[in-house]
Amino acid sequence: MTDNTANPAPNGVRAIAALFALCGIYLGIAGGLMLLRPGTISMSAGAPLLFGLELSGPYMFLLMAVVGGGVAWGLVELNNIVRHAALLIAITGIVMLVPSVSAATVMVQPKALALGGLGIIVRVMMVWYLSRGEIADHFKAPPRTT
Repeated sequence: MTDNTANPAPNGVRAIAALFALCGIYLGIAGGLMLLRPGTISMSAGAPLLFGLELSGPYMFLLMAVVGGGVAWGLVELNNIVRHAALLIAITGIVMLVPSVSAATVMVQPKALALGGLGIIVRVMMVWYLSRGEIADHFKAPPRTT
């Protein structure tokens, strides 16, 4: 654990970390329910976050919950590698949402179009914010004094 009192995490980074934490908590609860009481919750409950990986079962839910929690923790700790991982996760989410938004547009499904579009917008905002130069500077390690 690092001491970030001299370089606190910006509010936007904390908001993105909270979003990853909430997704991790949701997936953890869903995966735990699937293991403890099979059949109480459908595997499709994770479809908006797992994009097909939900078919691997409750262990994938739990694994992705750990990943989400790890990304949230790393962002709060201003770990640059985790920032790049968060960018990769968000960009992958954008790519995975494009077909569903296109299908919703062609089939004239306003609800699916709005939800898919909102998902893309949130992910693009995350990528834009974490890619900004002044935010990336917060993630750079301070020079070591020996």
